This record gives sequence, structure tokens and C-alpha cells, in this order.
Amino acid sequence: MGRRISRNQVTDGGRVRSSHRLAYVLLLICCVYFLFPVWWLLVAATKNNAGLFSGAHGAMWFDNNFALWSNIKQLSTYEGGIYWRWLFNSLLYAVVGGIGATAISVMAGYGFAKFRFHGRKFYFNVVLGALMIPTTALVIPTFILMSQFGMTDTIWAVLLPSLLSPFGTYLMRIYCMGSLPDEMMEAARVDGAGELRTFFQVSLPIMTPAITTVFLLSVVGCWNNFFLPSVVLSDTKLFPITVGLTQWQVKSNAGAGSEQVWNLITSGALVSVIPLVLAFLFLQRYWVGGLAAGSVKA
Repeated sequence: MGRRISRNQVTDGGRVRSSHRLAYVLLLICCVYFLFPVWWLLVAATKNNAGLFSGAHGAMWFDNNFALWSNIKQLSTYEGGIYWRWLFNSLLYAVVGGIGATAISVMAGYGFAKFRFHGRKFYFNVVLGALMIPTTALVIPTFILMSQFGMTDTIWAVLLPSLLSPFGTYLMRIYCMGSLPDEMMEAARVDGAGELRTFFQVSLPIMTPAITTVFLLSVVGCWNNFFLPSVVLSDTKLFPITVGLTQWQVKSNAGAGSEQVWNLITSGALVSVIPLVLAFLFLQRYWVGGLAAGSVKA
């Protein structure tokens, strides 16, 4: 005879299904909330100036006049095609700053987690203290420091501050403490591996997901950096994409008689998103693969 199902079990099953439905609804609302600006940007980038403000199908749907390709062509010629120079600058700042910040964070976090040295707690508390200071509060002191060294209006004024990532150091320390057993490192040393070999051949592969996370966060932070470059840079040829598009926005907001380039701003913003999307898609396999490898080794 089959097993009789009690009324309590039926009730519990109904509650579980109801909680699942509620979770799905909340997730759907969150997805719509986060994708709403992306959809608007995608639609707005396909319109000309007239369509942006008086489109036949409203702000959230495409116009009959699909102007994306003409907008991109105009981007290539407007002000001598300086948009692509801004995009290159953003790539330079993001890649160099991301690699540098990740390398420093990995080494610092690994050192804080696995080595005992005098003043370790004090120095790590300094890192934690740096996490509590808003980056915008450091822009003016950074500008004064860079001006004293004659680095204002150079790429170094943007790159050097981007190399420091207190959160990246904190994240790497936490990850190393939880995912790198001391016994494994001691076994490598017993087998004759030095500190460098232990770091590069034993520890570094396990740290892949954390390294990828720190790199992505650093790249996104450098890519979105606006306040610092707007203060330390005055040469338009050194502007990142954030500062450059803001300059066009100020020009379009200047009032009657000013040149309206809203279509270039929206299409330029859409193009500027593509490198970040590609970076995430490319690095996602290392992120997921590293997590799987770490779980197996754990």
C-alpha cells in the first residue's frame, strides 16, 4: 500500500510553493528595475534629436526612423572623432588601473593573510580605515599632491591613484584566509618549494575567482571614474569617456543657440557599455571555473 500523506505535509508543501512564487515575483521585479535603464538607453541610442524628445512611439519604444548607425557615423566625425580618443583613454585607464590595482591587492591581501610580521594588525587597520573614507574626499588632496609633482594634466594623475584598492586588499585577505589552508602551504614548503613558487604555483590558481572579482571591480571603478579626471585633467585629448560625454551634455544644456548633440550622447553611452559587457562575458568562465575548482579542493 502507498504511503498516506498527512494534512500537515500538504500544508507545508503549499507554503513552500507560495514562498517560491513570491521569490520569483520579487526577482522579476528586481530584474525589471535593473534592466529598465538599459532598455531605455538601447532605445534612445537609435533615435535622432527630434525622436528623443517627440518620438512617435514614446520614450520606451523605437521610432520609425532607426538612426543608430547614422549616430555612430556622426560620432566618428564630430569634433574630429574625439569620441574614439576618449574611449581609448577609458580603456587605457581601466585596463592599466585594473591590472595594477589587482596585482597590488593580491600581493597585499596574501601577505596580510599568510605572513606574520611586526605591525601587521596596525597596517591592516589602516587599510580598513581607508575603506571608510569616501574617494571623493581624497580628490582635492590628490590634485594638490599631483600638482606638486607636476603630474596634473597627464595620464599619471589618473592612473596612479587607481592603483590603490583598499577593498580589493580586504577581499583578497578574507579569501586567502578562508581558501588557502596553512597545511597546504606547509606541505609545499616541505617539498622544497620557495615562497615565490608556493605563491605562483599553489596559491594563485586557487585565488582565481577572487582575483577575477577584484579585477572586474577595479576595471568598472576606473571606467566609471569621473570626479578625479575632471579635476586633474584639462586637456580634452586625455579625457575618459565619462568626462567627455559630460562636456557634450553641458554644451547641449547651454540654452538657445547651443548645439544639440543628445543623440550623440545616448549613442556614445551605449557604445561605452560594450567593453564592460565583453569583459564580464570573457572573464565569467574564469570566475565560475575558479569557484568550482576551489570548492573541489576545499
